[in-house]
Amino acid sequence: MKGSCKIVVLLLFFSLLVIQSCSHCSDVYIVGDSEDNLFVCLLKQQGIKPIMSNSMGEVEERAGEGDCVFVLADDYPNSFTSVLEEDYIWADSVGVRMFVEYPGVMPGGDISSIYKADCERGVVLGEEIGLKPMSIVGINGCRVIDCSVSDPLMLLAKIAGYDTAVFGLEGVSNSWPLLFESGNSLIAGTSFSNCVKGRYGPVDSWEKIISYSISKTIGRNVNISLPVEVSPSYGKGEKLPRNAELESAHKAVQWLWNARLFIDDSWRDELFAKYQPVGGDPNRFFGEPITDKMKQGDGSEGIMEGHASIIDEKGDQEYRYFIRADVQGESSFLLAVGSDITDEPQYSITAEKLLDYLFYSSGFRGEERGDLSSDVYGLISWSNTHLGAFFNDDNARCILGAIGASSLMNKQRWNSFITDNIMANFRLSSSEGFIGSCLWQQDIVSNGWKWYADRKNYVNPSPHFESWMWALYLWLYDKTAYEPLYERAKSAISYMMDIYPDWISQNGIQQERARMILPLAWLVRVDDTPEHRKWLDIVVSKFLEYQDECGAIREELGSAESDHNKLLISSNDEYGKNEASLIAQNGDPVADMLYTCNFGFFALNEAARATGDKRYAQAVDKLADFLVRIQAKSDTHKDLDGAWFRAFDYGRWDYWASNADNGWGAWCTLCGWIETWIGVTEYLVGKDTSYWDITETMQMEEAFHQSMEILY
Repeated sequence: MKGSCKIVVLLLFFSLLVIQSCSHCSDVYIVGDSEDNLFVCLLKQQGIKPIMSNSMGEVEERAGEGDCVFVLADDYPNSFTSVLEEDYIWADSVGVRMFVEYPGVMPGGDISSIYKADCERGVVLGEEIGLKPMSIVGINGCRVIDCSVSDPLMLLAKIAGYDTAVFGLEGVSNSWPLLFESGNSLIAGTSFSNCVKGRYGPVDSWEKIISYSISKTIGRNVNISLPVEVSPSYGKGEKLPRNAELESAHKAVQWLWNARLFIDDSWRDELFAKYQPVGGDPNRFFGEPITDKMKQGDGSEGIMEGHASIIDEKGDQEYRYFIRADVQGESSFLLAVGSDITDEPQYSITAEKLLDYLFYSSGFRGEERGDLSSDVYGLISWSNTHLGAFFNDDNARCILGAIGASSLMNKQRWNSFITDNIMANFRLSSSEGFIGSCLWQQDIVSNGWKWYADRKNYVNPSPHFESWMWALYLWLYDKTAYEPLYERAKSAISYMMDIYPDWISQNGIQQERARMILPLAWLVRVDDTPEHRKWLDIVVSKFLEYQDECGAIREELGSAESDHNKLLISSNDEYGKNEASLIAQNGDPVADMLYTCNFGFFALNEAARATGDKRYAQAVDKLADFLVRIQAKSDTHKDLDGAWFRAFDYGRWDYWASNADNGWGAWCTLCGWIETWIGVTEYLVGKDTSYWDITETMQMEEAFHQSMEILY
């Protein structure tokens, strides 16, 4: 009896071994012709050697129960995968599991059409995937089959939110299934195997989605890691090289050439006719990338802005065909930094050509803006397609860039343009020190400049639009001792601190604090009083409350402290229609390099050097460290190597955020606002100095008196 039991147990044991062995020996077939397909590579990493096949018919002759088949879209988005309705029926009848992506035929019939996504994103509905329901993922350049299914695991829809659909699917009128089951088949309505090439995000979420898709198909759990084609330069805890700040600044300069942003007349007219309509919406001035087959300009025709935030299915980004004055002045500063770091003459030569383009040949200072008797004399136009628009903030950054470049190159030949512009803005400011967000040439000519100067009780409490011109008043006051410059800046700053924090906010209160720090720091430079230090510390301290241990500055919504939890996007329908924050609600772990970290970094360094405050200096060092780490690195997309994107999720350590901003979303680049102010501040930190100090030798008196004679 006992012997019989032993025999039975042994037989059962060996039977289980055979069953388990058979289970692990099930064949995995790939219908596709690319050994480089992501799924093929990932399966091989799991120790699975898939059997490649060109057709479902060939697979059906060989596969049997327990086997699995991946039907992959190697030619996405040009053609569907070749699967027929009878193939789904075969899989169900035989007991074969299938993963099918981007099919031309669904169980039950043909696909009539595809939809090309605009600002729609993926929404996870089923918990099976391993992500919370209503989690958001990005699918760049998405084409999705247009069909209707019940109980999808994922949908494509236009939804608001950062990484969670904050309004659910409320008000969503159109959606498309991204992932769903039908019998033994798991079907993706788009190409999941394109997720690395297409730079889908966030990466950790796509690792779960791809892991689920493979696990469900092969019948056992896998946890995969995805490669990335654009990554941060360093990990969160990785040791940085000794001269990391200067190396980062140099990479920023090199990026201008990597991105091929310098305009050349061999392609300028043709492409600008297509992508830069005069008077058009600048948020839509983008088109095809500049390739390495096209001649690179030398600076004499100007420089473009950078990349739009739209990524296509190949992982490429369109370029911005919009020529702004501020970008010319800012980029010249960054180039001069490169020259100082490396002694490479090309950098300073190009910087000079950019400044000459800005002030002489571009038209920014042309026509009435160069007419000594005109009420708009000295002003610099916003762009070459909007020659009658003047943003004093853009003028301020343009001139700050020109001053920085002039100082580093030890050239003073643009000084008259610099003083003309500062004083042209000065004479348009109200007695309280405010100019307004945007002025138009036709109005100034019609009203006369004195009408603006005589405005009483006119204020525009927007640091974003006003504050850096006040900083320039203080800088020029230091060089000329012209008292009205100090008084006007002090008046405006005093008003702003009296009403703080009730400031106008563009799309977040943190960016406004970032902009206000610079004039406060330079006010301490020219008049170091306890009150002025207190004002500076109020803003800096609040700004630094949101600095993470890694150095990042977290975004905050709202136009004031009293309503800082305000959602700037109030429905799914509003997503992608206007300027917007990178976050959906406070607490989202996102840093903004277009509005906050860039300007805050530069201004904090000035505050630290002006006051000697060790707390400020430590914050600068942490922010410098963070920005070195998140500078983009890529061998695949050379036009992005050395850039900073607008957004960074410092929790995930990934380039991810809400992409709601109309044209200026999470993955945009900008050689002026972003690249210059981060790059030059890395240089200043690496050199243990400040902008104030490096520009101390600028001789402005003669140019200033000439400007005063003309303007007054």
